[in-house]
Amino acid sequence: MIRTITRPVPLAPLAVSDAGRLLPVLPSTLSMKNPGTLSLKPLHLTSLPVFGSGSGSDKPRSLSVRRRAYEAERSEGVPVPVPESEEVRSASAQKVKIGIYFATWWALNVVFNIYNKKVLNAYPYPWLTSTLSLAAGSLMMLISWAIRIAEPPKTDPDFWKALLPVAVAHTIGHVAATVSMSKVAVSFTHIIKSGEPAFSVLVSRFLLGETFPVPVYLSLVPIIGGCALAAVTELNFNMIGFMGAMISNLAFVFRNIFSKKGMKGKSVSGMNYYACLSMLSLLILTPFAFAVEGPQMWAAGWQKALSEIGPQFIWWVAAQSVFYHLYNQVSYMSLDQISPLTFSIGNTMKRISVIVSSIIIFHTPVQPINALGAAIAILGTFLYSQAKQ
Repeated sequence: MIRTITRPVPLAPLAVSDAGRLLPVLPSTLSMKNPGTLSLKPLHLTSLPVFGSGSGSDKPRSLSVRRRAYEAERSEGVPVPVPESEEVRSASAQKVKIGIYFATWWALNVVFNIYNKKVLNAYPYPWLTSTLSLAAGSLMMLISWAIRIAEPPKTDPDFWKALLPVAVAHTIGHVAATVSMSKVAVSFTHIIKSGEPAFSVLVSRFLLGETFPVPVYLSLVPIIGGCALAAVTELNFNMIGFMGAMISNLAFVFRNIFSKKGMKGKSVSGMNYYACLSMLSLLILTPFAFAVEGPQMWAAGWQKALSEIGPQFIWWVAAQSVFYHLYNQVSYMSLDQISPLTFSIGNTMKRISVIVSSIIIFHTPVQPINALGAAIAILGTFLYSQAKQ
């Protein structure tokens, strides 16, 4: 007969054998029927005497001890929670984060393009306009660093050396796009710039040696065809505006590739990376802006714009400069998380909102065949994004 002694330790009760010893009652392992449930059914150990066969004697001739374990009748299942995979939660949070970046990036870009076109219509000096955009962003970040809104980046000569080709490509792309918008409608510039994935694939293929699946190459056909159809049917076609958009495409592809390479292994965040890029680009662009246009042209054009538009023209210039920096800053925060090709996809998809909003606001005349070309180019971009997945 075994007596069970209740102890305050629930997982290790004790039992007393007939020999008077205290023996531990061991908890069993995980239930095999339900691996997620921990069984607290104890195991009782007992010592049993083994009697030998004597001749009519009821006493044992030899006594040996044989221990046996058995489960108690009462048991209780305690569920063990299975933690959710950290990778799944991290991936979901990353998708939400990138989605917020993309939405903010696209909204700020629409506002910038509206004010940029208003400024260029009244003040057709794209080199100065481009310089003011970079100057405003640089000033904003210097103030942010000074009052500790943002943590200043820790850079070294190698960082600035790697940033130099990025700044050159960024400067060329920025000025070329602004020149294009000063000559043609915003919608036309962005239709041509929707061909950026084609430039990205071609540059990656022939200069970087990357290969892509056949569907990726096939998706370039509607992109290139749609852009060509929209260009041929554009009512206000201008060769300078067209070439400016094409040069901007090529320059920004190199900028994105160089940026991704330059950001690898660096502790500089995407926001500070673009701030440093703006400052270096400002140093590169300023002397060229003075050489191409000059203070005399700027002063005469400024007085004319103020007389025609009024004081709100100053607000337009300030708004286009500030929103240019903000949308690019958010885009670089996105580039910090994704690949250059994915960045090009997001950059192209945002043009849908820019094209539509500019047509509505500026009452841009659009022929059906021109709209068809834009739609084909956007469809090609969608197919390209699907082929890349």
